[in-house]
Parts: sequence; C-alpha cells; structure tokens
Amino acid sequence: MLFSELGLSPEILRAIEEQGYSEPTPIQAKAIPLVLSGRDLLAAAQTGTGKTAAFMLPILERLKKFANTSVSPAMHPVRALVLSPTRELADQIGVNVKTYTKYLPLRATTVFGGMNMDPQTAELRRGMEVVIATPGRLLDHIQQKSIQLNKVEVLVLDEADRMLDMGFIQDIRKIMSMLPKERQTLLFSATFAPEIKRLAADFMKDPQTVEVARQNATNEQVEQLVYSVDAGRKRYLLSHLIKSRDMSQVIVFCKTKLSADQLARDLKRDGLVAEAIHGDKAQASRLEILSAFKEGSLRVLVATDVAARGLDISELPFVVNYELPNSPEDYVHRIGRTGRAGASGVAISLMSPAETRQHEAIEKLTRQTLTPQVMAGFEPGSTAPREESSHRRERDRDRDAGREQSRSGTRTPARESQRDPMSVPASALMAGKSGEGLKTIKPAGSSRRSRKAQREVPALLLPPRYKVEVSR
Repeated sequence: MLFSELGLSPEILRAIEEQGYSEPTPIQAKAIPLVLSGRDLLAAAQTGTGKTAAFMLPILERLKKFANTSVSPAMHPVRALVLSPTRELADQIGVNVKTYTKYLPLRATTVFGGMNMDPQTAELRRGMEVVIATPGRLLDHIQQKSIQLNKVEVLVLDEADRMLDMGFIQDIRKIMSMLPKERQTLLFSATFAPEIKRLAADFMKDPQTVEVARQNATNEQVEQLVYSVDAGRKRYLLSHLIKSRDMSQVIVFCKTKLSADQLARDLKRDGLVAEAIHGDKAQASRLEILSAFKEGSLRVLVATDVAARGLDISELPFVVNYELPNSPEDYVHRIGRTGRAGASGVAISLMSPAETRQHEAIEKLTRQTLTPQVMAGFEPGSTAPREESSHRRERDRDRDAGREQSRSGTRTPARESQRDPMSVPASALMAGKSGEGLKTIKPAGSSRRSRKAQREVPALLLPPRYKVEVSR
C-alpha cells in the first residue's frame, strides 16, 4: 500500500514524499482511514512505529477546508488540540506538523512549560488551527485567556498511558470540560491498561480499536544484551563498551537526576563528549543539548526517563540502560529510541546484583529471556584494576572538595587540605613570639599545678591526642 491510496491530498503527499515517506507503517495504514471517517479511535502500537503521522496526516486532511491566508486571528481558531505528557514529545510533534503543513496555509504552534509564556501568548493570539501542548502549560494559557477551545473539532491524547503515570488525569479532565461535546477524540497509547480503557469510556463515543502489535512487545529489530557487573564498576564498563563498540551516538538512561549528572561528569573525564538531560535542566538548555545530539556533535546523551518518550533520532544505533527502571514498561520505551522506522539497533542493559528483581519483571512483561552475560575484566566480585581505584579516589576527592566549598563558600588549597597535622610539632605551632607571654609548653598531665592555673591552647592548633598547658 502507498500513501497515495489513503485519500490524502496532493499538498500533504508532496510534503511527506520530500521527507522520504513512501509506504505507510501498519499503524498508519489502519489508523488514517478511521481518522478520516471522523470516528473516535483508541490505538496501541509499539513506540517508533510512526504514530504521529498516523493521527496528524488525517487531521490535516480534515482541516484543509479551513486553510486560508487571512491575517485575522478570527479566521484561525484552534480546531485541533494535541496533548502530550512531555516537553520533548510536544516539541517533536510540533516539528513534524510544520513539515506536513509545508504546502498548506494552516497554522500550528507548540506550548510547553520551562519557557517564557510571552512569545507563546503572542503566537496563540495570532490564531492557530493546530496547537500541541503539555496539559499544565495549556491550563496556564487558558487561565490567562490567551487561547479559546470552543471551536476544537479533534482532540488527540498522545502517549495517554504516560500522562496517567505522571498524574495528569485531573488536568485532562479540566481541559475536556472546556471542549465542545461534539468532537472527535483520538487516544494513542503504548498499552491498553485498565486505566486507559476507563479513560476511553469516560471521554470517547463508541471508539474503534486498533492494535498492531502485542502489548509491551519490543521491536524485533533491536538486539537486547544484558551484562552483569557490580554497581561501582558500571561506569567503567560503560566507557569500555562505548569505545570498544565504537558507538558514534548513544542514549544512556539513568533513574535519577543526580546519577545522570554524575555519570555525565565521569564520562567527560574519560574523554567522551557527554551531556545530561533531565527535568531540572532549564528548557533552553534541554533543547540545546537535544539539538547538538541530533546534529551529531554530542556523542553521549545521559537522560532520565523524561527523554524516554518523544525523542526521535533517525537511525540511533545504541541505547544503554545504565540503571534498570523500576517500571518494566519504561524499559520498553527506553529501548524504543533505537530500531525506529524499520532500522536495526542495539539495547544494552547493565545489571548489578541488586537489580535482579527489575530484570525478572522486564522478562515477565516482554515475555523474553534476557540471559545476563559477563564482560571479561568486569566480572562481578572481581577486584577493580588499579586505574579504576585511582579514578574513584579522584572522583571522591573532587566530590568532598565540592561539599567543603559549598559549606564555606571558598575552596581549600590542596596542599593545606592534605597536610598531616602530626607532621607539625607543637613547638612549631606555639613557638614563642615576643610579647605573647608564652614561656613553656608541656604535654597535659606533666604539671602538678591545679587546673585553675592551666590554660589550654585551642584544639585547632594542636596535633591529635595532645593538650598543651602554659605556665603562668
């Protein structure tokens, strides 16, 4: 089947042909005719199978009759609303929509948090037929009355399962209450979990169901490898794998923001070009890092699960699970960043002895046996090579120095911080300076004078285990 057989207009076909689209993926072949018919749709497919085009191409075909070049905002009301759980996914959808509308006078914009609202407000007030948004930022614009939703004809909930996981259900219900009752609702999800079915029952009218792959199935084009390694040696095994496999580009997933930042710093010490991306990064910084990674100037992208969905890197060859996720569904989405659109890829997981339970949960969900293997020189329980130990000591020393600096606001000179107090004799510390009235220095206990006649020197000036008294 070809895209030309799906009932799309010449303007849309021309735009997608320039992007190399020729034959639709299974989800696109099944979903596009149903969306064109105006029916509500509940669709599930593996990540990386072209879900964005599956709903956006038929939506643009339906909105083509409203396309116009008028400068009046009243001629460009919001007619299609796409809700996304993450900023990265919203931005990716926005990029695709601008590509698809290259030869159509339809306006589209993307709004999400972490950015100044003023430029977004200016865009919305110009009039936009298509708006892609994260729920929280959309509610901010609704509160400021910079957007009206009374003309929306099509609503899309993309990655609906992720939105539920992130606690957006109340925001979604608020937004739903502001939309016209007569509308088309499209819900795309990686799974048909019970919560998704309840959401569909609440907001959809007799939806058609499309499922092109078994739920939580992984892409057959992705080779999955698991290496057993001690947690403290994961960072060295990762560097070894990146260099030995000549990974030109790789996304490395961590569970926490702190571990992502630390790993990025460690990889930089190993001479690798690496940056971390997570929720605490400013949105401008996140977009800059993603742009560098997509352009190829950044070799290693260390990310939390904020980037597991929404990243569309063409022909990304490698993905690494530096830490196994607590939710096995996140494993499916992580490795879905590679092997997209029919390409092949490799997904590597580093498993410490403490992550056995997460490994078993992944095998159970995906119905696969992922046998752990051992890399020579990185066997669990083996002694770390001398260079690893020195690197670890250097890292710990830098970390401790950073903590001390954060407490005092100044950095302690390395020589002073490493000086052994025992190497400085007490006589040198309290050597008689004229005018100080110090006559003799004796160890505590050597004098029979009463305690009232003794004066102790401040402890900071003394070697350990000694007190100094000064005879008056």
